[in-house]
Amino acid sequence: MEYYQFIFEAIPQNKNDILIALLADAGFSGFEEEENKLISCISSKDFDEELFKEIIHSVNAKYVLSIVKEINWNAKWESDFKPVVVLHPETQIPIAKIRASFHEPSPQVIYDIIITPKMSFGTGHHATTYLMIERMSLQSFLNKNVIDFGTGTGVLAILAEKMGAAKIDAIDNDDWSINNAKENIENNNCQKINLYKEETISTVKKANIILANINLNVIISQLDEIINACEAGAVLLISGILVQDKAIILKALKEKNIEIINCFERNNWLAIETKYSKV
Repeated sequence: MEYYQFIFEAIPQNKNDILIALLADAGFSGFEEEENKLISCISSKDFDEELFKEIIHSVNAKYVLSIVKEINWNAKWESDFKPVVVLHPETQIPIAKIRASFHEPSPQVIYDIIITPKMSFGTGHHATTYLMIERMSLQSFLNKNVIDFGTGTGVLAILAEKMGAAKIDAIDNDDWSINNAKENIENNNCQKINLYKEETISTVKKANIILANINLNVIISQLDEIINACEAGAVLLISGILVQDKAIILKALKEKNIEIINCFERNNWLAIETKYSKV
């Protein structure tokens, strides 16, 4: 399969975050941020030229396009992928290291996670994944049922199992992500993660903790399904939201009687900790 690789140059940080969110909604993945540069890919069959033109016009971005074969992309991420260490937000202890199989493990890190990202989202490099792992480190996953909605590489589902979850349902609507997550789950010797290729979470069982690192539109459109999947007192951790959309997502959550516990920011992205108590 062929992929279109776009290199966007001279993008200010505030527009860079908006561009990522818009591209993600349009089916782009594999985001790689460098200084004054953003690299992302999309399969040729999923590329919508008219939608892409609208996105480019809205942020006034300049780009270079190239065709990338799958094998070349894999070689590229292997040469470029750097490990990520996430610190506990209160103690600053290294809580998780996300690395490729060719990187050495770090004994001082509590949870060692091996990820082959390829074209999927979720390596810890992006602020939203980092925020989710930070917030997860403050929760007890022991013997809990968990749903990871928009699993991408499967990194959050893998961490949930390592933190003691009894069962994890990992969901994504993208074939590539499902295949990538399956590979990563096997590489981490996980036994309690069930993968589902679905658009919603309505087909899976209820959970004590729901992880949703997706985007604003999907989260809002799926709130009813998310609520239906909540056990009483379930914790819902949300990210994939730009700080500029904070008022929109908080309003939507409150309208569904979802209690806002706290909000956290990193590089213009937002993570929200909430709780749902059935009435």
